[in-house]
Amino acid sequence: MNIRTGRALNRVAKWRAWFAGWQLGTRPKGDPECDAVRDHREVTIMLRAEVNALTGILIEKGVFTAEEYEDALIKEAALLEEDFERSYPGVTATEVGLQMTPQAAETMARMNFKR
Repeated sequence: MNIRTGRALNRVAKWRAWFAGWQLGTRPKGDPECDAVRDHREVTIMLRAEVNALTGILIEKGVFTAEEYEDALIKEAALLEEDFERSYPGVTATEVGLQMTPQAAETMARMNFKR
């Protein structure tokens, strides 16, 4: 990785602290829970940048069109949603958020959700 790339990725990765603070509240470095969230957020940020870069190059090179990519993305999102619904009975996604039936409480208890 060249210096310019490293600097750009390091800069965008700074957002990890913002997202961790939003999720957990402000905590110092060294807090194990917050460090884990910061690490996960950094991976998510890097993955998003990498996938967007690769997709852009493939579209520019004519490997596929933006429309073909969007159609494939819609299909994959629907398959992932089906997987989530099977894994977490009683929970479904809607346009405005998650919808939960009484079965969701059983799922949450099985998964040790905190009250």
